[in-house]
Amino acid sequence: MKIHEYQARAILARYGLPVVEGDVAATPQEARSIAERLGRAVVLKAQVHVGGRGKAGGIRMAATPLQAEEIARELLGSSLKGIPVRRLLVAEAVEIAREFYLGVVLDRAARRVTVMASAEGGVEIETVARTRPEAIVRVTADPFLGLRGDQARSLAFALGLRGAQALSFAPLAAALYRAFLENDATLAEINPLVLTADGEWRALDTKMVLDDSAWPRHPEWEALRDPEAEDLAEAQARAHGLSYVKLDGEIGCMVNGAGLAMATMDTVQLYGGRPANFLDIGGGARAEKVAAALRIILSDPNVKAVLFNIFGGITRCDEVARGIVAALEEVRPAVPLVARLVGTNEEEGRRILQQARLITADTMAEAAQKVVALCRGGGTSVW
Repeated sequence: MKIHEYQARAILARYGLPVVEGDVAATPQEARSIAERLGRAVVLKAQVHVGGRGKAGGIRMAATPLQAEEIARELLGSSLKGIPVRRLLVAEAVEIAREFYLGVVLDRAARRVTVMASAEGGVEIETVARTRPEAIVRVTADPFLGLRGDQARSLAFALGLRGAQALSFAPLAAALYRAFLENDATLAEINPLVLTADGEWRALDTKMVLDDSAWPRHPEWEALRDPEAEDLAEAQARAHGLSYVKLDGEIGCMVNGAGLAMATMDTVQLYGGRPANFLDIGGGARAEKVAAALRIILSDPNVKAVLFNIFGGITRCDEVARGIVAALEEVRPAVPLVARLVGTNEEEGRRILQQARLITADTMAEAAQKVVALCRGGGTSVW
């Protein structure tokens, strides 16, 4: 789950990270009031889940409270990369001497938490990684010992920091690491983390991405959600207890079990297709849940065919089949459908689908081949 900058800023402030003073505004008058309270030049930052806000005109500086109000009036209600701007972070402007990047990320390849830093802050870290990968320094935290003090100091030295600056940088890295772990994040970053003209650290831009899987441990996350910024299909999936991620392919996939879902996507790819989504209906899914999942898949206009790959253990194949038929009677899709049901009550499940005139397959490979062929051939539904 992505959260807004002002929300990440509040979390990191609790860990002692030196965020800049400021507050969030929803009206031009609130922006002016915050600027008056800060008593200095301010930066107004659109709170939307997009990158490159500065280049898109979503970050503006105001020298006076009146100018802050005028800029807020221009930004609020406008659209930034297609997303409406509803809130602004109004923060004090800082005189920058040097800019750095500091981030903590879950490194899946290393199966560890990695802390990264760069002396080229203020630039998108993806650009730095692509053009000058040597400019990014990394240390991997031990799962039991965490980020050690010597590792944090080694990051500082690699950035060219010495003396008091190096010693003051190390606690910042440790604090960001703690914030990452204790909030079940998959990403926590400060870009830029700056040294001011008087030698003090300031976190100018903060970002966090939280792991949805940890939601049961964090009831407070509900207050961080921004329904207007969420993908509608993903929000609907969460409401029905489904695991759904939209992709850029054309073959919709409905599967029970995350591992089987990944294997299904790989098999579709193997036979020349592109998955349109990851969707795990979970174990024990009832007909109404399967119907909701199918509606979500078919809401994607890129979907040209749908593959059902169900292993009936906890989830009975006949129950899933009834859910598919119920959804088809409601949605009436204009795309071909292929189903592979194996496991508990598979004969009954196949009989139900065959009566409904769906294309069935005995194996995952056969099902993938059929759905890819139908997708390429422009097959149509009988519904």
